[in-house]
Amino acid sequence: MVGSAAISLSLLSLGPEKKVKFYNGYFVNAYVFHTEEYGHGRKTYNSGVCIKGSTSSEFQVDYYGKLEEVVELQYHSEQNTMFLFKCYWYDTTDKCRSSLWSR
Repeated sequence: MVGSAAISLSLLSLGPEKKVKFYNGYFVNAYVFHTEEYGHGRKTYNSGVCIKGSTSSEFQVDYYGKLEEVVELQYHSEQNTMFLFKCYWYDTTDKCRSSLWSR
């Protein structure tokens, strides 16, 4: 087990391969996400994403966006892949809302 972990770590340290794959959608946890471009003109599609996060204060903030690209990075091994979502993020801050929380 230790040897295989060292090999995997060694392969990751080489960085991703120069070839990447682009997709117009992604399926994860029984949800399908499509890029905005893929969904344009279709009756239904899901390009919306929401990330739960927090700021430097103690309050949690949700971040909302639209999926623009799905990129797959390969790390010199079939088991070492990573998917990246490029998103257009919306500014959800509102002066009225934020002033309510700052009291």
